[in-house]
Amino acid sequence: MTKKRELYFFKDYFEKFYDSQTKKVQKKILWTLRIIEEIDRIPEVYMKHLKNTSGLYEIRIQVGNNIYRIFCFFDIDNLVIIGHGFQKKSQKTPRQEIERAEQIKKEYYESKE
Repeated sequence: MTKKRELYFFKDYFEKFYDSQTKKVQKKILWTLRIIEEIDRIPEVYMKHLKNTSGLYEIRIQVGNNIYRIFCFFDIDNLVIIGHGFQKKSQKTPRQEIERAEQIKKEYYESKE
């Protein structure tokens, strides 16, 4: 199957999060990332735009009752920049996680200059 999007893992933010998860969660993360690469229109259940942000999205993963989020954003064309992830404990995405994602995005664009 041809990829619709290319994933780029910026620095080691994602890796640190991924390595700290159980095998079961890691498997679900990889499965979800594959969906994002291959499907034309990604259902909101897997990837959702965050309101009041500068184009941040969250990749959504659920394993049992546990909810995980991985922040990302788009660069040119179909390049998805993957930032950090966290386990979600409340209804709302914590403000500091969004701020961290905005900071990583800024860092990414500064590193391209």
